[in-house]
Amino acid sequence: MDVQSGETLRINFELGAKDIEYFRNRLSKARKNRALRDDDRVILAAEALAVKALESDPPTFVVSRMLTLQNMVNMLKDRDWNLENDDRDRVLEVLAYFADPNDIIPDDLPGIGFLDDTIMVDLAAIDLAPELEAYAEFCDNRDELAKQEADAQPLKVARDELQSRMRRRRRRRSGGAAGTDMITSLFHAG
Repeated sequence: MDVQSGETLRINFELGAKDIEYFRNRLSKARKNRALRDDDRVILAAEALAVKALESDPPTFVVSRMLTLQNMVNMLKDRDWNLENDDRDRVLEVLAYFADPNDIIPDDLPGIGFLDDTIMVDLAAIDLAPELEAYAEFCDNRDELAKQEADAQPLKVARDELQSRMRRRRRRRSGGAAGTDMITSLFHAG
């Protein structure tokens, strides 16, 4: 097949139960090893991966996932957002995978080196959807506040309201069980 400049080519693949189990095991291992790592190192490693990937002139599918990974990092680093305790731990548990030096596919393989990382970002984004949505709304509110728009809320009010809504959405998604294991919900095959 001859693909002309400017055309796109869609390649789809499906992760089956065995594939999901494989990624579940990798994430579980990284999660257990997180206890051995300093939280700041986990954050720095995830941030470094995103920067390295974006600087490598990657395919478009990698760019969008690395921007999502950067948003996960930003949630933890943003002093105004001030994510704490269990909320912070949820994001750190996901980022622990990206701090694992034993990558499934070596990052330096041209074109596909970040494929495993993009899969994990997609799976993490599904699980962290309430957090990512709330954080995006918070950032929008902060931008509106900076522009002195009338409907913008003070940062503390917006943060408290959005984080509360984030927790409610997470509980609804997990069937109401507070503290549902992230790995179980992340790879729920249904």
